[in-house]
Amino acid sequence: MIQEGDIFSHEFSFSQEQVRAFAEVTGDSNPIHLDAEYASQTPFKQPIIHGMLGAAVFSKVFGTLFPGEGTVYLGQTLQFKRPMYVDTPYVSSFQVTEIDRKKHQAKVRVEIKNAEGRAKVVLDGEALVMHAEKI
Repeated sequence: MIQEGDIFSHEFSFSQEQVRAFAEVTGDSNPIHLDAEYASQTPFKQPIIHGMLGAAVFSKVFGTLFPGEGTVYLGQTLQFKRPMYVDTPYVSSFQVTEIDRKKHQAKVRVEIKNAEGRAKVVLDGEALVMHAEKI
């Protein structure tokens, strides 16, 4: 059973091929994500990862690692604070902030930081998840 205050973290990165696959699946072919020449003319100077691709790591973690298989993802708030780049290590962190045992639900503060250097927050928010056995 997860408890209020529990913390979990997961390291990850995305390749340019994964960004291309995400663009294909979603139809978001904005050249800021796919065209290095185009992106070089933007304030980012290089292609950036789709914000929702970065946030998709939360779904992976909730459904497979914490709380794990059987988790139902009920809601999510997000704030995109900085761009994310391909082949860059990131760490996602999860902290259980509130539990409703009757509903088997938990609120979880989520955050992604660049894993290198000064570890600046690139994305944060709050998730609501449900798990009949683990919450």
